[in-house]
Amino acid sequence: MAEEQLYTDFAAFLRRFFPFKVQKISINAGFTCPNRDGSKGVGGCTYCNNQTFNPDYCKPSKGIAAQIEEGKQFFARKYPHTKYLAYFQAYTNTYADIDTLRDMYNEALAQPDVVGIIIGTRPDCMPDTLLDYLESLSRTHFVMVEYGVETSHDSTLKTINRGHSWAESVEAIRRTHARGIPVGAHLILGLPGETTEDMVETARRVAQLPLDTIKIHQLQLIRGTRLAKQVADGSLSVINWTVEEYIKMCARWVEIIPSTIAIERFVSQSPSHLLISPKWGLKNYEFTHLLHNRLKKSRELRRERD
Repeated sequence: MAEEQLYTDFAAFLRRFFPFKVQKISINAGFTCPNRDGSKGVGGCTYCNNQTFNPDYCKPSKGIAAQIEEGKQFFARKYPHTKYLAYFQAYTNTYADIDTLRDMYNEALAQPDVVGIIIGTRPDCMPDTLLDYLESLSRTHFVMVEYGVETSHDSTLKTINRGHSWAESVEAIRRTHARGIPVGAHLILGLPGETTEDMVETARRVAQLPLDTIKIHQLQLIRGTRLAKQVADGSLSVINWTVEEYIKMCARWVEIIPSTIAIERFVSQSPSHLLISPKWGLKNYEFTHLLHNRLKKSRELRRERD
């Protein structure tokens, strides 16, 4: 008997496109962001330290082809027959002229066993000229765009120095969806100043958008970031989630997000030498197992009441 589906996961989303296993390979192509280079601000997002999510092989000095090859070697030991998606992850991967971007994306797609690309970017960095190109490219390759949305509350976006609004996120997601390009959103739970109801309201607003996937994770306080300094000097405070508190919030999101939107992940895990809080000592799969147990029990209780 098949296990009951608790929500649509990323593997189910990928099965819509591929009859075989695919694995993402992260790429650092050397981009910056408009809230780093002075275009919209300086210093970047207050919580951001890209060292927390870039694999060791992911260095722009190595070039795109070399990073993909190292990534393939890394995953081949565990997944010997897989294909790959080149994931342009670090910083804003549409923040360059169209010719530069076209060359980078095409170089990634030209590598053996690479069957598509995923482009991480900001909602204020997707001009129509680039969407024209991506729409054309998507006719022959898998192309997905993932927007860093983070929250639906403009006051929070200002506090964390994002440099864009919720309205810009909505508009970028709708424009991308209209081109027939799969689109995802990245969101953070526990940003400074946000209440439980604020986070639930973001879930409700996200649920109304034409999204294919979302990623959510807990805010992590990282050494060396502006946010860590603000918390240390008392100018801001953040939630130091317990595992149970965060599981409860994730369960509320699962209740709200429709099955048409795949949930790729619920947690992020930063290197221990950089992480200040929260420190749970759990692997991502261990957290997901705890969440699944919570969701199953909740469904069983609802059935008993009904």
